[in-house]
Amino acid sequence: MSRPAIRLRTRKELRAERRRRPPRCLNHLFAAPLWPMHGANLGTLLRTCDAVGACLAVPRLPWVPAALDRGSTLRRPACVHWVRDPYDWLERRRAEGVHILGVEPAENATRLADLPMARRPAVAVPSHEREGISPEALDLLDEVVEILMIGTGASRNVAVAASLVLYKLAGFA
Repeated sequence: MSRPAIRLRTRKELRAERRRRPPRCLNHLFAAPLWPMHGANLGTLLRTCDAVGACLAVPRLPWVPAALDRGSTLRRPACVHWVRDPYDWLERRRAEGVHILGVEPAENATRLADLPMARRPAVAVPSHEREGISPEALDLLDEVVEILMIGTGASRNVAVAASLVLYKLAGFA
C-alpha cells in the first residue's frame, strides 16, 4: 500500500487560505503576562497573539518596549495594551464582564484539554515562572487553567503556556 504524496503548501498558498485579518483591536481575547520575567517570552507571545487575533497586555516597565521590538518578527504593528497597574487592569476587565483565566497548576483547575473556546471576552494571565500568580491576582481570577506535564520541570515557559491557552480560547485547537 503506497502512501499519498505529500506536497507542502507555498507561502503564497498559505496566505491566501488565512482568515481575513480582524480589525486592529477587538478587545475580545488577551494574553496578559503582567509580571514578566524574560523579554524573549514577550516577543514570542506577541507573535502568537497576532496569529490568533488576540491583544497583548503588558506592564509599563522600562525594558518591555525593547523586548517587544527585539522579539517580534511581525511586519505590521501588533495590538499591545500598556498596563500601569496590573491589579487595577484586571479588576476593570472583570467589571466589564471579561472572563479572567489564570494559567497555573492548581487544585480544581480546568485541564487545558477541557478548556472550551471563549464565548465571551477573555484574558489569559500566565503564571510568573518562579513566583506563580500572586494571591492578590488569584482573587481576581474567574478560572484557573492547568497544563498537565510529564517530566521533571516544575513550570512551563510563559510564552508556551499562554500560547497553548490562547489557541484553545480562539478555537484553533
